[in-house]
Amino acid sequence: MDCLWMPKCIKFGWFLPYTPTDNEYGAWKHHYIACVSNLDWLTPREAAAVYGTLNEPKTEDEELQERQRERCLRKIIWEKIALHKKELFKVRPPWVSGTHCSRLFKSKCQPRLSQTARDRVELHETLEKQLVLSSLESLPKRSNISGHHSYPLLSKKSWRGVYKNDSGSSNALQPHFILISSRIPAYEMVANSVRAGIISVVYEHSGLTLETLLYLIEKALDGQMAQSVGIFSDGDSREINLLQGYKIGIKNLLRPEVRDFWEKLGSYVAPEEEGGHVDLFVPLGASEAGIEVLSQLSQLTGTLFTAPTGIATGSYQHLLSDWLGRQWETAPPSIYFSESKLQTWSSLTDFLEDTLKSVRKQLSPLFKELQKNISGRMIGQFVFDTMSVANILNNQEIIQALADGLIELSKENSDNPLEFLSYFLLKKCSKKSKHFEGNVILTKSDPKATHSLLTKERDVIEDNPQDTKPSLSKNDPNFELLVKLERKLQLDSAEKRTRVVRELLQSERKYVQMLEIVRDVYVRPLRAALSSNRAILSAANIQIMFSDILQILCLNRRFLDDLRDRLQEWGPAHCVGEIFIKFGSQLNTYTNFFNNYPVVLKTIEKCREMIPAFRAFLKRHDKTIVTKMLSLPELLLYPSRRFEEYIHLLYALRLHTPAEHIDRGNLTIAIDQMKNYKGYIDQMKRNISMKDHLLDIQRLIWGCPTLSEANRYLIRVQDVAQLHCCDEDISFYLRLYEHTCDLSLFLFNDALLVSSRGTSHTPFEKTSKSTYQFIASVALHRLIIEDIPDSKFIKNAFILQGPKHEWICETEVEDDKFLWLSVLQNAIKSSMEK
Repeated sequence: MDCLWMPKCIKFGWFLPYTPTDNEYGAWKHHYIACVSNLDWLTPREAAAVYGTLNEPKTEDEELQERQRERCLRKIIWEKIALHKKELFKVRPPWVSGTHCSRLFKSKCQPRLSQTARDRVELHETLEKQLVLSSLESLPKRSNISGHHSYPLLSKKSWRGVYKNDSGSSNALQPHFILISSRIPAYEMVANSVRAGIISVVYEHSGLTLETLLYLIEKALDGQMAQSVGIFSDGDSREINLLQGYKIGIKNLLRPEVRDFWEKLGSYVAPEEEGGHVDLFVPLGASEAGIEVLSQLSQLTGTLFTAPTGIATGSYQHLLSDWLGRQWETAPPSIYFSESKLQTWSSLTDFLEDTLKSVRKQLSPLFKELQKNISGRMIGQFVFDTMSVANILNNQEIIQALADGLIELSKENSDNPLEFLSYFLLKKCSKKSKHFEGNVILTKSDPKATHSLLTKERDVIEDNPQDTKPSLSKNDPNFELLVKLERKLQLDSAEKRTRVVRELLQSERKYVQMLEIVRDVYVRPLRAALSSNRAILSAANIQIMFSDILQILCLNRRFLDDLRDRLQEWGPAHCVGEIFIKFGSQLNTYTNFFNNYPVVLKTIEKCREMIPAFRAFLKRHDKTIVTKMLSLPELLLYPSRRFEEYIHLLYALRLHTPAEHIDRGNLTIAIDQMKNYKGYIDQMKRNISMKDHLLDIQRLIWGCPTLSEANRYLIRVQDVAQLHCCDEDISFYLRLYEHTCDLSLFLFNDALLVSSRGTSHTPFEKTSKSTYQFIASVALHRLIIEDIPDSKFIKNAFILQGPKHEWICETEVEDDKFLWLSVLQNAIKSSMEK
């Protein structure tokens, strides 16, 4: 058979990317079918990545000689660079910058490098850069990581063309697949909520690239087509925080590597006519920018993309709301997850994350040999079993009512707290009954109609931007139907706008109540104790801890009053953006709070020994229950979280505001104000988080130099074994290696830190302790990577070479090698582009 198909392939220049084995038949036929199926699909860049060039392959001896020449060339360049640095020290000025007399000699006595010396420096840097880039280009690709060729996967078009007549394939045989990001709070609980029969993968948010994420998806699916794919990651109503450095929104969606990722992901999903879809567990359906992202992804991949449209604040309740797109028999969350467990997680996310921090610390060493998704499910199941989920689900309403009652009790000085609490619960119960009897139940809108309407409207404007007149006359029989449809859409839009404004008002009222707890439970008792000469804290400490938060309370009380007055005057269908603009001009109060936040926390820690006296004081005022229930540092977190809720609500409000509405322009200005301030808060969080993380790593590694530098952050840590080649003169595939020590490679965005790793065991304990000793650090733009193909003596190995050091490393499994080299390659390219 090959004698018939091989000439046809060679005639068109379609060469096999590998050598068939003796017992392999039909390779050229399959290759011909794959090439024909992919005609007009592969760009030259993609074709080169799959098939390589048409040059004749080199023999093993020629390849070995070329590698040896390349290594000799690197050695010569390193020596020349080192010699040039020594020459620079000879012409170094007597006073360096920063000394007492540097300014006196700067203009007259400081020698300058000649033009020839500067040219040499630039030449050496250029050669060094070319060496690094050439080493990156020579690294094996995803289909050839172990040094062996593998046949390229068929694209989505090929799958449909080859298997369209296969009667045995059905939707029932196609699995559902869900990706879960480690950045999700309490992601172990989400992993444990996955239903039986669903393929799930928990992936690290940091330390992966889009290419490696695709590799994990391909490996999990194992050649199967998925009926649906879900992505459970961090994000907001405008973009998806898929990976570290990849917040995917409308601005970067068409970048080559991002576009390639979504196109390949779409090829793993069944076509839309067979019910295939991709579900994004990010509320992209709650803003215009998010809907545009979904529309672009659907057009780009030919696959239906869906997302929730909910606007719930303070939790992940939006996942259980309506979803944009076609309606299925079951909602997307019910496809992948157990609803009871997912609802428990969404209601108690913050508390679960705090609990799991300590649980991870204790259980992760026991599960370090297991895969991420397996260990995550085990930890999540352990916490679920401990929590008694059934009791929590049955008592959620009771818990919320009791919490509201205790908050109101903290504001009153009641002589009989139990009587007050009972009266409050009865009153709340009667109000709830009247609410269900008297309020009009909002009708459920059709998300598909909204999505289709927006898409069609945009397509019509793009095709004919000048013609905006209606094409139907009043005598047309469909005209009346279209008028009714337009009125219904306007009514739905007004109802949705009302719903958003109601959520805004209710969430702002709860936010102000939480700030009032700080005033009523903490500030007033402390000031009363100070006035009665029984001081618990000094006046200075009270001022440091509470002055900014009290000013924020005053600001938001005025904002709440303005919002309530405006809605009573105009109704929920009118202007809200103007009030936000006024609020945005007074955010200097929040700026002072966030700038002083580290000092406030330090003051709280310093005054922690005064807590027993403070509780004894509150006990005399019948407020002990509230004090035990609420922690002060937790209350101080609410201002930073509130701005994300503001942005989310404003985007949802603008989505349901017509273009001709008077409030449309004000909402856009208010969104820009809130986004700018949210960016300022996020930058402060990142700086503090990265600084603390670097300090933790610095304490972990013995002899580690100072790591704290601006914009430096950790990407990934990889454990490897360091090897030594016994004889480099023999043939490459016959070389023997010996294990010398264990290494841990700490990859930062600008450098690679190499440390030795030791393991110590404690008697009568199962867990072990790892210690790290600093060896060296190499700037990424000077790091050269060389692959070592697999042989019968070595597997999963590679070489890291710096100006002064070289390490032969080996990972335990093949996947770790590919993931590490892919991330390292991407980090080196990014550092060289800066």
